[in-house]
Amino acid sequence: MLLLEILKRLDHTRFAPHLACTSGPLAERAAAADIPFHITPLPRLRRSFHTLRDLSAGIRALARTAREIEARLLIANTVRAAFYTAPAARLLSIPFIWYRHDFWLGEAPPRFPWLDTAIKAGLCAIARCVIANSHATAQRHPCQRKIIVVYNGIETRHFEPPWQAQLFRQTWKIPPDAPVVGMAGRLCAIKGQTRFLRVLAHILQSQPEVRGLVVGGPIFGETDYQVQLQQLTQELGIASRVVFTGQVNDPKPALAAMDVFIQPGDPEAFGLVNIEAMATAKPVIAFAHGALPEIVIDHETGLLIPPTDEVAMASAVSALLADPPRRIAMGKAGRARVEDCFTIERTARAIETVLEASLTNAHAA
Repeated sequence: MLLLEILKRLDHTRFAPHLACTSGPLAERAAAADIPFHITPLPRLRRSFHTLRDLSAGIRALARTAREIEARLLIANTVRAAFYTAPAARLLSIPFIWYRHDFWLGEAPPRFPWLDTAIKAGLCAIARCVIANSHATAQRHPCQRKIIVVYNGIETRHFEPPWQAQLFRQTWKIPPDAPVVGMAGRLCAIKGQTRFLRVLAHILQSQPEVRGLVVGGPIFGETDYQVQLQQLTQELGIASRVVFTGQVNDPKPALAAMDVFIQPGDPEAFGLVNIEAMATAKPVIAFAHGALPEIVIDHETGLLIPPTDEVAMASAVSALLADPPRRIAMGKAGRARVEDCFTIERTARAIETVLEASLTNAHAA
């Protein structure tokens, strides 16, 4: 998880990070990473019958914990956390930082955009600053003068060879010399698996030896969507050319088995899997929307396609598969770009700069 990776890498001679969270996997991972954590009641507020009671109790609990550890600032890593953190910081008269990873308050575009904007404006007004994971995210938030863009990062050494690509192909019965195009992400409509399958169908018309690889599972219960995808492969006549891996703990072997990585989803605030694919030296072909133009350098580390143009995407993939030297060069350039711009160490150092500035400004005030 990105949050824990950042907390582990902060300079602990200057910062003493503590994590307030509910019991569960996050707390368990924090314990394994030796990050101090405090179990705090932060109930879901949406569709709750006790919203005000839960909100009040959570604010008091968070403020109490912050006071006990003598916290000098509070950071909210999610929208739900922000509803508790912003008022708790006001109670304690310490800075509040809002770390934004999404365009909207929810995953999908809001039913009432004005309400989404109004709530974001309220939280932004309280925040000392807002960290956005991309310029695309920043553009969808008010209080532009408070926003600082800090790109997500990964531990690049985890994506160095050997990647066990051939073992992965053997496991999934993919011929060792078959060109493989793939995508990765949990199974849900916004990730674009249906588009991927249609793009693959176009590619197979001229390159029948190609295999498609769909990495990810229905981790939030999207089993109906999973069935729809299987049905679509039958309708398109490509069922024998597609591998569905389900959810995997380690995406590196799957990414390494691909020749080209495709990003066919809806606009995203960042999309960590894109830099993971680049870190395994794979060219990325993606729609030119969301944060992708900030990640992929067109014609250098991959190709950017007009949004939703599946035929153009298929043509671009086919051309790249037919040009191995260009494909390999793009993969190497992508790896170099990750090492230069998207390392977890670079992310942690940028966060440290934000923390220092917020603490300095708070002291001056």
